[in-house]
Amino acid sequence: MPDLATPTQVAYPWQATARTVFAVLVALASLIPVVAVAGGIDTVPAVAQLIAVCGAVTRILALPAVEDFLSRFLPFLAAGH
Repeated sequence: MPDLATPTQVAYPWQATARTVFAVLVALASLIPVVAVAGGIDTVPAVAQLIAVCGAVTRILALPAVEDFLSRFLPFLAAGH
């Protein structure tokens, strides 16, 4: 059982910061269609591709095997470490 006395955000503040920054970058990616319209960019496939890739990366990061990889090689991005 994990120790529930100390929240992980307190125990690992840089990890929480890195995950929040990543989440903000993904959220900003959702504004790409708005920026494309404002900039007069007509390449809808490129914008759609970028959004699809962002969604795929987010889904992949939720996989247990990826979490194990992050825990071993990029612990500052791993959940709960």
